[in-house]
Amino acid sequence: MNRALNSVYMFYEFLARRGVGMGAQLTHRRATSIGDHGGFLAGIAERQVTGRPTRLKQVKRRPGTLSDTEVQQILDACERLRDRLLMALMFETGCRIGQALGLRHEDINTDRRTLTLRPRDNNANRARGKSRDPKEIPVRQTLLDLYTDYLFAEYHELDCDYVFVNLWNGTVGAPMKYWAAMSLVKRLRRRAGVDFHPHLFRHTHATALLRAGVRLEVASELLTHGSVHTTADTYGHLDADDLAEELDRVGFRGTR
Repeated sequence: MNRALNSVYMFYEFLARRGVGMGAQLTHRRATSIGDHGGFLAGIAERQVTGRPTRLKQVKRRPGTLSDTEVQQILDACERLRDRLLMALMFETGCRIGQALGLRHEDINTDRRTLTLRPRDNNANRARGKSRDPKEIPVRQTLLDLYTDYLFAEYHELDCDYVFVNLWNGTVGAPMKYWAAMSLVKRLRRRAGVDFHPHLFRHTHATALLRAGVRLEVASELLTHGSVHTTADTYGHLDADDLAEELDRVGFRGTR
């Protein structure tokens, strides 16, 4: 709703700048304050900025998530090990689709049971992740076993640095691109009967971490957020089920 109001406001602001009286009725000006963007004459000439008179209060809700059953349905719908590994990777690590498609074999350390999500600007498939710094995160052995099975059963002796590559369509051995991943998601939606998108795995993983009691700052590191405030703002608010579960955990409701 606020997006719609913002569009209407910008139209009236456009009219106001051109002297249309009706446009001026929905704009008001205020004196500048600390935090406002300073122009060329900031600090020299008195300046006013345009305020937006109408904005609805937004109720924060935790992003949608997948149930354990839905995740299993999606994994079971994968006919190839590559596809199952891609879906499992996003679910178990919460990584973004761009981070997954940019993953190289050198980023996976089977001895330490970790993988490193590295921001790269030169990915051949133009895969991008939002993180600025490399982040090594722990993974379960079952995910590494799936990776090994994929290498032996499908990847074979391909000469490519990328983990996820074209194997049946397009140029075989070329890094898998975003459109190919989304085409896979569409097929899995039909097979599994689950309406999902790649980022929903990330929301599911993040919510599971916090509900399991993982500290906010640790969850932020695992999710490769630039700031713990991003994690708190996106996932930190609790719903009624979370509150009830915590009361049950400490025995508050059961003793009354």
